[in-house]
Amino acid sequence: MVQFDNSVGLLRDREFAALAGTAFARSQAYSTLLIALALYAERFDTTGTVEGLFGTAFAVVQLLIVLPLGRKIDTGNAKRWLLFGLAVNVVVFVGFMLVESAFHVVLVRVLQGVGASILWITGSTVVGHIAPDDENGRWLGSYNQVAAFSSLAGDVVGGYLLFTEGFTFTYVVLSAVTVGAFVLVFLNLRDDPGGGTENDAGGGLDTLKALLDLPMIRALVIFRLAFSVGKMAVIIFLPILARTEFGTTAFAIGWILAGGKLTKSITQGYVGDLSDRVGNKEYFVVAGALLYGLGTALIPLSYYFEGAIAPVRFDAFGGEQVLGGAFFSLFAAYMVLGVADSIRLPASMSLFVEEGEKYDSVASAMSLRSISWKVGQVAGPVGIGAIKQYVSTSVAFYTAAGFIVVASVVFWFVFQRASAREAAVAEADVADD
Repeated sequence: MVQFDNSVGLLRDREFAALAGTAFARSQAYSTLLIALALYAERFDTTGTVEGLFGTAFAVVQLLIVLPLGRKIDTGNAKRWLLFGLAVNVVVFVGFMLVESAFHVVLVRVLQGVGASILWITGSTVVGHIAPDDENGRWLGSYNQVAAFSSLAGDVVGGYLLFTEGFTFTYVVLSAVTVGAFVLVFLNLRDDPGGGTENDAGGGLDTLKALLDLPMIRALVIFRLAFSVGKMAVIIFLPILARTEFGTTAFAIGWILAGGKLTKSITQGYVGDLSDRVGNKEYFVVAGALLYGLGTALIPLSYYFEGAIAPVRFDAFGGEQVLGGAFFSLFAAYMVLGVADSIRLPASMSLFVEEGEKYDSVASAMSLRSISWKVGQVAGPVGIGAIKQYVSTSVAFYTAAGFIVVASVVFWFVFQRASAREAAVAEADVADD
């Protein structure tokens, strides 16, 4: 509780509050739109492959822009990029108001990917720049804690609005929240909050190559390439599973997702501070990833519990709510996933920031973090969606869990091997002296 209070206390800092506002607007929109995608999947009677495109369309544009974007942020004015990203998100909500087919949904998801990339990379970079020395874990953990709480609000409030009011009113509310974040950033954030690094002759490519020579960066990049395949399968297909297989309402889907977001919003700040104090952050990354693999493997149990537990029925929130065994099973699985992310995320982000600071290129390091995710995010949803369509939903989730476990093992092997090689070089240098 003390650590949670410390995280909330950071909101007294006007600049952190402004940055937290961007995280709140971004995460609330992302979570609400994931529920909306499940409704679109049902409305347009999509196949698993098309549902995978809902995720791939979001990621493919990010894969193309994330590296040059990171360098632009390093050499430019990060505040302007934040304001631009918030404006793009408002356009996204207008676009979703106008969709009339699954193809339209895919197109708007491309634009959403642009806005999300700008806000995520820029926000994380600025937090890393303005955080006091030796408090990166606390600041980034608390920043993610706000995002997790916002995701929780997006699940519950967004699900409720979609269930009771429909698409248009929900998107109007999301637009209002985003405009509010725009005003906070415009009024409270310094004019040049990080970025502005001299654009040297070597350019961004040399910086990225130098970063990839660092053992920790290299291990983390390889880890995220595989881990993203598994996690994106959960993010995209769990709400669709709940809606299309079990007829779960939008509001109840929000409750399922809220289970994981609740654990993340409560514990992430604490774990971020703990990783600062304990050190050995690679252990946090591996432990969190393996737990996420376990949570993913639990998702197919929803088929068993749907028939094993009598459904609970009651009238509330503008209509009948039916909570069957699948609801409780998916709720529990997502809570496990939330704990796993709380263990992994602050440590992973802090490691990227610390390594990036060695070359005064935090945004470039965060871009590597993002692009390594995007490769799996592009290929994963379509691949897992094809397995869902042509084999079975259960096999699709088990495959996703397998990717996560493999990612964890590979990360540990690559990191240990690279670290041993680096230590050997250091010992040789000492011997030469």
